[in-house]
Amino acid sequence: MRELLDTMHAWRAQGRGFGRAVTVRTFNSSPRDVGAVLLASDDGQIAGSVSGGCVEGAAADEVGHARRDGRVRVIRYGISDEAAWDVGLACGGTIDVLVEPEVRAETIAAAEAADGTQVLVTPLPADAPGPELAPHPTGAGEAPGTTVVVTEDALSTADLPPDVAAAAYQGLADGASRTVAAGGRQWFVEAFASPPRLVVVGAVHVAIPLVRYARTLGYRTVVIDRRSTFAAGDRFLEADELLVEWPEGGFDRIGLSATDAVAILSHDPKLDEPAIVEALRRGCRYVGAIGSRRTQAERRTRLLAAGVSDDELARLHGPIGLDLGGRTPAEVALAIMAEVVAERYGGSGTPKAPS
Repeated sequence: MRELLDTMHAWRAQGRGFGRAVTVRTFNSSPRDVGAVLLASDDGQIAGSVSGGCVEGAAADEVGHARRDGRVRVIRYGISDEAAWDVGLACGGTIDVLVEPEVRAETIAAAEAADGTQVLVTPLPADAPGPELAPHPTGAGEAPGTTVVVTEDALSTADLPPDVAAAAYQGLADGASRTVAAGGRQWFVEAFASPPRLVVVGAVHVAIPLVRYARTLGYRTVVIDRRSTFAAGDRFLEADELLVEWPEGGFDRIGLSATDAVAILSHDPKLDEPAIVEALRRGCRYVGAIGSRRTQAERRTRLLAAGVSDDELARLHGPIGLDLGGRTPAEVALAIMAEVVAERYGGSGTPKAPS
């Protein structure tokens, strides 16, 4: 949802009306996760997706239907079958999609919140399909229900059944959306987790496309370099923060934590090595440093002598990035971002095996 904020603001500024479709349940192999969003405007524009391309046209048509009658519906899309579903998913999966005539103000606010996870709990229509995997006709839907907002600072869920409140708390903890049944109906628990953050030490040429890729992937970005000539604002217009500081001071200022990824690119040991030590000490989930294999070996010798343990050094990615074979700054940045994403999701970085 956050990746569609710019589109929503642009459409509103242009006077376009629009609604949304959001995946609320998946079965088997589905191309998108629960919480995937598609926007559809009154003049036929779409943005985002709920299925990776299989049912976007049908979902957009249903948004138009909802815009006309003001009712919300949950539609089940699955394997094509004349007796069951009209629109099929090529992957063989099945998804339930909530269709809303407009994007709620609470939803936009939750997506815009930069710090702290927020959860929205929305009752689904009484005729929504349940958790059993079976064909289900599209119902008439109903008027939009009241959404309950749950944040880390305001945990009041007194108006929710206990099982739904528990699911909301779980959404705050893990940042995952889910649908639960309680109190005689179903509820969509939509989590908006804090965006991941990439901290780049060294405002070098590679850092420019790296920040751009990270932004496209939904990361907040911070660039730190004590060299003001490198850390110039006109070089990093897409960075969320640009700090002209030594790495340790910059880390303190932004509150570097274990949830952050750190890419160390300056090629200057006076900047790189203190940044590596501090990022490892704080347990950052990804720490990568640029440099050849020879540079890495010499650096590791110095870091061990400085008191960094073997276990800590084992967490350091160096040379940084996956081996894509590229040489240009944009290609190197792509390799770095690919490794950051692989580390985030536990991916191997190798080609997927045929199913």
